[in-house]
Amino acid sequence: MKRITMTLLGVLFLFTGNEMFAHPGSGIFVDRQGTIYFVDTGAGIWKLERSGTLTKLTAPAYHWMAFDVYNKRANTSSSRFALGNGTIIRDSGEPRIFVSSDFPITIGSNGDFYYPAIGSTGQLQINRLDTSGHNTVVKNLPEHTESGPLRWLNGIVVSADGSIYYSEDKAIRRITPEGELATLFLHPTTPRCDSVPGVESEQGPYLRGIDVDKQGNVYAAVTGCGSVVKITPQKEAKTILRTQSPWSPTAVAVSGDTVYVLEYLHTASHNRQEWLPRIRKVSSDGQVVTLTSVERR
Repeated sequence: MKRITMTLLGVLFLFTGNEMFAHPGSGIFVDRQGTIYFVDTGAGIWKLERSGTLTKLTAPAYHWMAFDVYNKRANTSSSRFALGNGTIIRDSGEPRIFVSSDFPITIGSNGDFYYPAIGSTGQLQINRLDTSGHNTVVKNLPEHTESGPLRWLNGIVVSADGSIYYSEDKAIRRITPEGELATLFLHPTTPRCDSVPGVESEQGPYLRGIDVDKQGNVYAAVTGCGSVVKITPQKEAKTILRTQSPWSPTAVAVSGDTVYVLEYLHTASHNRQEWLPRIRKVSSDGQVVTLTSVERR
């Protein structure tokens, strides 16, 4: 296991005025060479190579990250731009990485950005920003869900067939390429959900980062329960990983038949230096291995 210890004497972070951002980051990606990129809300973006080498990249310590797999945005000049009510920044050393300050983002195979934003009517919607800079509304989302008014999303991903999956605190939903909205997973709060510091009881299971494989299986970080769940296209759910509080997953990435999980040491504090990330790998046979962890002193 690779471990890195950081000494930080003074770090300036961007904070927003909204308490919904007082939580560890949610962003992990595995490229075709097996290199892992992940968000550290207390430091920035890390790159973990298959050799075990861990390198800090230049992007700021934002909450969310997206990866331009096929480098479709290579010819776009903007390294920093406003999107919705947030800011998007491209990593100067790894230009396929984009980080987001205020909401989850994802990038399709054609380079289009997908992101949630409040529309002019006050209703949450999914938007698409193409590589030419044209922005369109993909879907207006319901104003109310089983959990009450819908004001933000926790995770978003687009699959190879163009379906958009997104997570709310207690549900995962799918927008088909034809624009139909369906509920894939509705997770009630159960006694098996351990208490995780910093997660409020009304958030319930607090579903966050999600990913989808080529077979249409969805994987989700169930942050409020300290677990990762796999949901089949037939809506059958299975827990594939459980952690022990105060550790809990915030994001997942699928590569082949392996699931990579970004976990954080959660605290009840808003001090980002206390939120320590680690990466764990879940093999198809259920074996769990810790690949790296970040410490601070």
